[in-house]
Amino acid sequence: MPEILLVAGARPNFMKIAPIVRALQAHGGLRFRIVHTGQHYDREMNDVFFEELGIPQPDVCMAAGGGSHAQQTARIMVAFEELCQAGRPDAVLVVGDVNSTLACSIVAKKLNIPVAHVEAGLRSGDMTMPEEINRLVTDSIADWFFVTEPSGLEHLRREGKAASAIHHVGHVMVDNLLFQAAKLETTDRSAFETAAAIPADRRYGVVTLHRPSNVDDAAMMTRIGSALREIARELPLIFPVHPRTRNNLQQFGIDLGPDITLLPPQAYMPFLSLWKDAAVVLTDSGGLQEETTALGVPCLTIRENTERPVTVDEGTNLLVGTEPARIVAEARKVLRGDGKRGRRPQLWDGRAAERIVDILTRELCR
Repeated sequence: MPEILLVAGARPNFMKIAPIVRALQAHGGLRFRIVHTGQHYDREMNDVFFEELGIPQPDVCMAAGGGSHAQQTARIMVAFEELCQAGRPDAVLVVGDVNSTLACSIVAKKLNIPVAHVEAGLRSGDMTMPEEINRLVTDSIADWFFVTEPSGLEHLRREGKAASAIHHVGHVMVDNLLFQAAKLETTDRSAFETAAAIPADRRYGVVTLHRPSNVDDAAMMTRIGSALREIARELPLIFPVHPRTRNNLQQFGIDLGPDITLLPPQAYMPFLSLWKDAAVVLTDSGGLQEETTALGVPCLTIRENTERPVTVDEGTNLLVGTEPARIVAEARKVLRGDGKRGRRPQLWDGRAAERIVDILTRELCR
């Protein structure tokens, strides 16, 4: 029976491979091993984390993270090459756009092992984003492209990929979201740290910011902070703060005011329980743009571009840039009920992983 290595490097990656693991277990036509490159150490990734995802813990943990982009990528490549040479798989599956995706794709291809890229074809057009480089390089050498939205199909076709290798399957992140949201309905949320932050009238917004272009520049962070303070006068905001963002807020001397509640980074289920009931989400996260669209939550993306245009074209997401006046104006529209309407895109139905497994089984069992 063919074997496939499923590569993840950080907590969000496991949320993408979890539906694939469950689909592989249900299908039974392929063997698999879960590989954690250790790109990010996360204390929240414990037994409960994998139990919530409904998957086993990784079969291999490489602990290759830390350091600069180059150092991290190099360590992952060395460790992954040793793994592949010790027990050669029939294929390698990578997800998203992190350094682990880039590193393991290159290693596999140089060993003549086929590569499947889940979430292929996304493009922001912003070459200052490390993720954009990772996406472009991975898609330049992958063998199978599993696409989440129409823009991905267009990019891959324009880049000359064979039509037979491109598969519009839907979105595994949405598979996981719907799986977790169903579990949340029977979960006691009172113990979540986020529960205590929710106002009595349950009317609030949620903020996440982590992109270097937004949070590493004092002037930019000050501008965004001023917009958040103004919005918070009308709608309390809850802000789980990325460690780098928190450090920069302190370093730049930015006070977000009394109407914004700062929390530590949250585990998946507590954070889901928070944002899914929010009046509006303000973010620079790519994944959250998609998840809010999937659940119909208004989302204002504090960026000038997005590699996930279907969330704008069809979903609840709106690109608002970084000018305070625009951010505040669009937030007020949402609060008045005049905000953007949207719908869940085609194939975002919770079955993307099943489609991926069916295709890989057909390809590998010929």
